[in-house]
Amino acid sequence: MARLYADENFPLPIVELLRLAGHDVLTVAEAGKAGLGIPDEEVLAFAVNEERAILTRNWDDFRRLHRFHPNHCGIIICKEDLNTERQAQRIAEAIAREENLKGQLIRITRAS
Repeated sequence: MARLYADENFPLPIVELLRLAGHDVLTVAEAGKAGLGIPDEEVLAFAVNEERAILTRNWDDFRRLHRFHPNHCGIIICKEDLNTERQAQRIAEAIAREENLKGQLIRITRAS
């Protein structure tokens, strides 16, 4: 199972479903960093320090960070999907396909 760090805007219902699936998910609020306006570079640095992959909906900034800082523990970027169960399942399936999340940029798009 994966060690994940959900950024500030990542939906809590998906976090809870991923936890039920056995993943260790830490949220920004649980880390005591909610509402502080922490720059994405620092979010990534914290995740690296904690050996966690990022869960985010912030495609543009985290794709850029992946290019400039490829030595991370994984970045999972998700398009908004109102079906939280489906999105949690797609995230879990994407994680399961990877032997190791280190340095990986995983894109979770909406199901059509």
